[in-house]
Amino acid sequence: MELVCLIFLGFVCSAQSVNRDELFPFGPSAGDQLLEPGNDQTYKLELSKPVLFYDGTFHHIFINTNGFVATTEPASELTYLGKMPPNFGMIAALQGDLHTSDGVGKVFFREDSNPGILRRAAEHINRAFPEDDEVDPARAVVITWVDVTTHGPQSRGDSLIKKRNTFQLVIASLETASYAIVLYPRDGVKFSSTPVGDRDVIMHAGFSKGLVRGFLTSNEGPYYRTTTDDEESVRALAEETNSGLRGVWVYEIGTSPYFSNVAPGEVTELPTEAPPQEDADAYEESSAARRPIYTDGQVVAYPHYQLGQTEVHPVQYQPQNPEVVEVDDTILNVDVFSYNFGRCENNRNKCSQFADCRDYPNGYCCHCRPGFYGNGIQCVAEGKPQRVNGKVNGRVFIGSSPSPVEFTSIDLHSYVVVNEGRAYVAISDLPPAVGPSLEPLVSVTGVIGWAFALEHPGFKNGFSIIGGEFTRQAEVTFVPGNEKVIIRQEFKGIDEHDHLIVTTSLDGRVPELPRGSSVQIDPYSEIYQYSHNLITSSSMRDYIVSFPDGSTETRTFQWRQTISFNGCQHGETLRDMKATQMLSVDQIFVTYNPDQQLIRFALTSKIGDINGGQPQENPCFTGRHGCDTNAVCRPGGGTQFTCQCASGFNGDGRTCYDIDECREDPQLCGPHAVCNNQPGTFRCECEEGYQFGSDGQTCTEVTPPADLCRTCDDPQRASCSHTGGLSYVCTCLKGFTGDGRICRDIDECQQGKCHPDAVCHNTQGSFTCQCRPGYSGDGFQCVPGRPKTRCEIHRDSVLGETGFGPRGPRPPVGQYVLINTDLVNPRAIIADPSNGNLYWADWNREAPKIETSYMDGSNRRVLVKDNLGLPNGLTYDRHSSQLCWADAGTHKMECMDPGRGGRSKVLEGIQYPFGITAFGKNIYYTDWRRDAVVAVDRYASRESDEFQPQKRTRLYGIATAYAQCPSGQNYCAANNGGCSHLCLATPNGRSCKCPDNAAEVGCVEREY
Repeated sequence: MELVCLIFLGFVCSAQSVNRDELFPFGPSAGDQLLEPGNDQTYKLELSKPVLFYDGTFHHIFINTNGFVATTEPASELTYLGKMPPNFGMIAALQGDLHTSDGVGKVFFREDSNPGILRRAAEHINRAFPEDDEVDPARAVVITWVDVTTHGPQSRGDSLIKKRNTFQLVIASLETASYAIVLYPRDGVKFSSTPVGDRDVIMHAGFSKGLVRGFLTSNEGPYYRTTTDDEESVRALAEETNSGLRGVWVYEIGTSPYFSNVAPGEVTELPTEAPPQEDADAYEESSAARRPIYTDGQVVAYPHYQLGQTEVHPVQYQPQNPEVVEVDDTILNVDVFSYNFGRCENNRNKCSQFADCRDYPNGYCCHCRPGFYGNGIQCVAEGKPQRVNGKVNGRVFIGSSPSPVEFTSIDLHSYVVVNEGRAYVAISDLPPAVGPSLEPLVSVTGVIGWAFALEHPGFKNGFSIIGGEFTRQAEVTFVPGNEKVIIRQEFKGIDEHDHLIVTTSLDGRVPELPRGSSVQIDPYSEIYQYSHNLITSSSMRDYIVSFPDGSTETRTFQWRQTISFNGCQHGETLRDMKATQMLSVDQIFVTYNPDQQLIRFALTSKIGDINGGQPQENPCFTGRHGCDTNAVCRPGGGTQFTCQCASGFNGDGRTCYDIDECREDPQLCGPHAVCNNQPGTFRCECEEGYQFGSDGQTCTEVTPPADLCRTCDDPQRASCSHTGGLSYVCTCLKGFTGDGRICRDIDECQQGKCHPDAVCHNTQGSFTCQCRPGYSGDGFQCVPGRPKTRCEIHRDSVLGETGFGPRGPRPPVGQYVLINTDLVNPRAIIADPSNGNLYWADWNREAPKIETSYMDGSNRRVLVKDNLGLPNGLTYDRHSSQLCWADAGTHKMECMDPGRGGRSKVLEGIQYPFGITAFGKNIYYTDWRRDAVVAVDRYASRESDEFQPQKRTRLYGIATAYAQCPSGQNYCAANNGGCSHLCLATPNGRSCKCPDNAAEVGCVEREY
């Protein structure tokens, strides 16, 4: 599955120019570190494999806020801003006076050896240098500058209105060479100069070796510039290329043992447009005003509806005299949703959660609310990208072969940029014997394009009319050989992940295409005819086959399709549906990769008037608007438009961010339910032991029948797991074998699991190993001699073979004062070592507060100071990122996210809390008045249990002991962080500090 996803991403980025989603993965989910916010910040990154730059080898690099990477620690920005080239080695992705101190811009970085990342880097390099031997990088460094802006004084609200740049640098290295891959996404370069002093300085992209030291003097070394002193050269970075892919630039920046100069990629040309002959005149007149869109190595056509009155070329009939299409009876028997006659009061839960139910004289209908589209049963947010997933089964004869090629349950994945009408589809695990010959079958994916086509005013795409539950059958007949293949697809609606689910089957015969052939499909138009519960279309299409020997051949196929569905007959949606609409499809791309056994399609679809009408120049109707992929384009007058983030997203429409509904409202899903955030929405799931009630919203406890597991073996040999209703599963316990109903003991002694110098004793469900007399060990390992005591065994496991603990040599004993000012009565103190943070409560009756700092005492700040009394207990739940406290003064338990704020009350009315800890959904605290340990369900906001020890006394601290050490580590985890004494972690590094007796122990302080 991982391989398919990576390949699919590569496919998406091959069309048009790269956008932000098509950069190499970045951010916390990719394992990135975050550069300290601010201006002119630098981080020294130690590398496991060196980078070759010019004729030098570098085992560490310096990452800087200002859009570059240096080979030595850079001097102050005053020495190089506006004074390029610098006197140090620099790889400038897009260098200027930048900052990230506003909380919006960020700089992410990491060293990566993930095979998928290295494969993507190799694809860019090999495409840029097609005449060279293919390379296979062993390591990559990925640095991403996200939404950085110019440095300067900020006024309130600047973070929302300032222009921001986003770009990425990937340094991929082999043993003998290093390459720089720089990616400038579409709309990623919003400004091209930055203020320096009293003037604006053009930003720089390029490579500088820095000063080269001679025998007596130092001279300026080689300096290779990608940009010039013209702002247009900066803006061109996202529009041009030297790698064959718009916005992607590749350079060979260092080789060993010899190096001459930086070598740029060799593919600077993008394919030129070849318009249809009949539109040649119109093309010549409008070519200067229009810009073609390209895919990787493929030419795609301009949308022909932009060239004046639309002529429907491939349609073989006029709408006034439509062709009669025969429909197989079998495909009308569809088990999809059907409306019941009734009233909304009994059927409201059958509508989408984003729809309203409306009663009509003869029944009810569901209607999507504003901001959503669909048939009311299925509603999705306007502007939000749509994923389509499913399985493909096939039995296909190739050419004249008497035997079919069969494939079962192979994956189909599609990603639709709805606000552009652009659909990408990938089908994996297609054998090479059939893959190339299926390239003409763009019909498999055409229905997805129709379902989410870009809508012209007054016209609706397929999903807007019939939703996501329908059956489609297409019959494709190839001319002149009369080969025929039937495509059957059942769309099953939107699943819990907001993905549209489809099953596809292919059955029949297709003409053979030899391996190495490619297929080009020209833009086409197709008329759809709509009636109650049935949609039909048919057409004849040409496609061009390019054979491996360089020859080409134009071929033809005829096709017809029927789409059957069950719509609501009572509302106005189907009554207002136009009898005919025209689907225009262009920018068609298809390829089959035999190595990956993957066929990929891409197409852009628009739905509109069959007579063409006046061309729609508004960017919302052409798809060339620049709105975020999670935004809807709202047309205005003429060519005016606005971008509005889709429901479930925040932002200005150009950039949209997902809203985490679960974090903003922890009580969103109600008692005994868990909230799972998803892009643009959320999903509620019942906790284990609960299931949704009849209303589909309330979680009720599941009480299985008492004798449910009567057929399982004895509980000492088998377990019974209730799976809902009257269903259960019997499973043999570890050490037993069988079907769960009859379980037999496994005799492990017969399997030789003990050491040869040990005796094995089989028991029911287990076994023991004991070393023979004269040997010591645990029975699995036995050595001659006295057995070690438990203390000796523990000591050896901690010291290991090095004689030191897991963090290296133990530093001399000493102490270091972190905080010694503005403290009155500090009580609880807790650490979050994975993130390098410290939290404590100050029980100051005059001004109680809860504070935080980094673990080295820096970046101290107050988190809570209002409405506090006596904050006794404090705990941090690393899984939910919640800091919780119990207050003996206000008698409340409260929580907050230290990074985002959002204080929330968990429980009030508690008596005298002292200690507190968190585990899972529960918070446990000790109470001095009740002499008890009390459990609180933080999501239900109620006490769930109480424990009173046999001897009643005051209970003090309480802590959670995990069965396994929690995951995560900081910079001090290995070799004490390189510190001689105290290593104190911070979110982005560590500080080496000296104890109070530093003079006698020879300590050195420094920060990383």
